[in-house]
Amino acid sequence: MVPHLVTALTGPINELEARILESMPAIERWFRLEWMEHTPPFYTAVDIRNAGYKLVPVDTDLHPRGFGHLTPAMLPLAVQAAMAAIEKICPEAKNLLLIPESGNREAGYVENLQRLVQIFTQAGLNVRLGSLVAGSTPVEPLVLPDGSELALEPLVRTRGRLGLKNFDPCTILLNTDLPEGVPQVLQGLYEQYLLPPLHAGWTVRRKSQHFKSYEEVAKKFAKLLGMDPWLIHPMFGQCGQVDFSSREGLDCVRGNVDALLTKIRRKHKEYGIGEKPFVVVKADAGGRGAGLVTLRDAKDLDALDLAAQARASQGVHEVIIQEGVPTYERVDDAVAEPVVYMMDRYVVGGFYRVHAGRGIDESLSSPGSGYAPLAFAESHHLPRLGGKPGASAPNRFYMYGVVGRLAMLAASYELEATDPEAESYD
Repeated sequence: MVPHLVTALTGPINELEARILESMPAIERWFRLEWMEHTPPFYTAVDIRNAGYKLVPVDTDLHPRGFGHLTPAMLPLAVQAAMAAIEKICPEAKNLLLIPESGNREAGYVENLQRLVQIFTQAGLNVRLGSLVAGSTPVEPLVLPDGSELALEPLVRTRGRLGLKNFDPCTILLNTDLPEGVPQVLQGLYEQYLLPPLHAGWTVRRKSQHFKSYEEVAKKFAKLLGMDPWLIHPMFGQCGQVDFSSREGLDCVRGNVDALLTKIRRKHKEYGIGEKPFVVVKADAGGRGAGLVTLRDAKDLDALDLAAQARASQGVHEVIIQEGVPTYERVDDAVAEPVVYMMDRYVVGGFYRVHAGRGIDESLSSPGSGYAPLAFAESHHLPRLGGKPGASAPNRFYMYGVVGRLAMLAASYELEATDPEAESYD
């Protein structure tokens, strides 16, 4: 289910919100049936874009790093979801090993780790942090803004198990998407639960695979509600073997940009949308979500400073070309986009990513962005079935929670399709 939260309510509304609200019982039953067949990722964060005429996920993170942005009032939901998740995986668990990103000492990230420790401690687990850095010092302090510290300890590998000195965990939780590849110390663990699995990291994972799975989910959901799946799905294309410095593979990018813009124009004409279509070209692998470049015409590719683009892309050779979706949410007059946080199959909260220096058609996941936590609604603001669309901020967040869960379900499809240990019936 989805908590009742206050949202900005500054974006235009279409019939999508009304259709989702009136279909709430059918939607919740549909999710229940899907979770009987598929295992949700352990935790998930989904960036959402609300253009008024469509509402879509644009990025799905399977190693969320923003738990510190959730309000303390959301903790009970997160603790309850953590209990449910751990109970399914390792009911007898008493120890949890949390492995963070290597070398990240930013205050916001350390606060994220502190919040995760808090959540799982209150869920009844002993939580300690282990460092992936080989030869790390016995105990390295991670300093929080208030002066308190978290202890980061060196990992100890013993045959098929991984732990710390005098600490043997049942479950190992990765809070890193392993951008540099899978370390040897994490390989061949057969006696413990590693969450998320290694193939959820960017060594294996591709955004194009995720959105292929999301397209399948969106079509099923749209059939349930009798609607056009385009209203909740960003169209996309994919290119490999792209090199901006040598121009290799740019014909593939150009062709995909042209084809995608043609499809978007057709949809805009169908729905009477006056927006000028655009696409975003970004890395097919990588967890920071920033767009490499925004294009409104395939010819714009020729006008790019390809040398600068090659430096900005930092060796990216696989790209996804994604339908651009503007965001009409605003917080204090700054462009904003909602981010939905989930654990197991439950929505546990969310916040707005805000950037005063960015436009409605640009990535907000960039230097200068800030975060505005969503607050729980007052009791007299609780949503009512049959309420007027657009009149209730909690109703709006329910809609965001539905789209977030659709992306989470797509991630479960994606992980099943890319599981190296899955049985093949071909």
